Amino acid sequence: MMGDDANVSDANTVKEQHKISLMRAYVESRDPASKDEDDLMLRRFLRARDLDVEKASSLFLKYLKWKKTFIPKGHISEDEVKYDVSQNKMFIGGLDKSGRPVTVVYGGRHFQNTKPGGLDEFKRFCAFTLEKIISRMPPGQEKFVSIADVKGWGYSNSDIRGYLGALSVLQVKAGTLVIDIIMPKGLRTLVKAEYDELNGLFVILQDCYPERLGKMYIVHAPKIFMTVWKMVYPFIDDNTKRKIVFVDSKQVKSTLLEDIEESQIPDVYGGKLPLTPIQDA
Repeated sequence: MMGDDANVSDANTVKEQHKISLMRAYVESRDPASKDEDDLMLRRFLRARDLDVEKASSLFLKYLKWKKTFIPKGHISEDEVKYDVSQNKMFIGGLDKSGRPVTVVYGGRHFQNTKPGGLDEFKRFCAFTLEKIISRMPPGQEKFVSIADVKGWGYSNSDIRGYLGALSVLQVKAGTLVIDIIMPKGLRTLVKAEYDELNGLFVILQDCYPERLGKMYIVHAPKIFMTVWKMVYPFIDDNTKRKIVFVDSKQVKSTLLEDIEESQIPDVYGGKLPLTPIQDA
């Protein structure tokens, strides 16, 4: 049986490599910037589209265009995301047993930026955060673990645009996220009113960072959260849905211990590792 499994794995590797070669030839003929991206990048886009070269290439070329216009300098500086950084809501810790970076986001500290350009700044913050996480990945690692903690989250935090945007980023980037979220009763109305804009943000972020989410822990979720979750859930792709875990408030540490050594679990969840603000990572 082990020999059969190895043969299947080898066959899949050969198939993926062939698809990568086909995709590279196509995208490089359309955009010379494709030459700067490695095979792992192309493979993530292929896997996101079930190894369909045409669909993966289209998604990848769209990503390159987005990157040129949205991140023209090739990186995002802290000065460009001052508002969101000042909220001190995103942190990074150690690594899980698979070598994936562990992040923590505090949703209760997120407040919508209502100034002109505020939504674009939040998008940049999402990209800023994801790039920081990627920079902490050990060689050969492509995913991260994220812990989203929204304890104390209320109506004043109900930036549905930001909420869905962050969720989509996590989908795209892949990791282990622990989320403590308390949703406001009026969020259903906000979802209906801002659907078009939210959906646009969701699609952009998801398409820019495919196959990055390894696992997402959702903890301390109250009943009102489940009401909103039912609205958001249909927009999450099936592959991502399988990575999301709801955790009982009394079993947070024991659940995290299944994937993360105690020395690497954030101290706020009973572990031994202090968290580092994402901007200092």
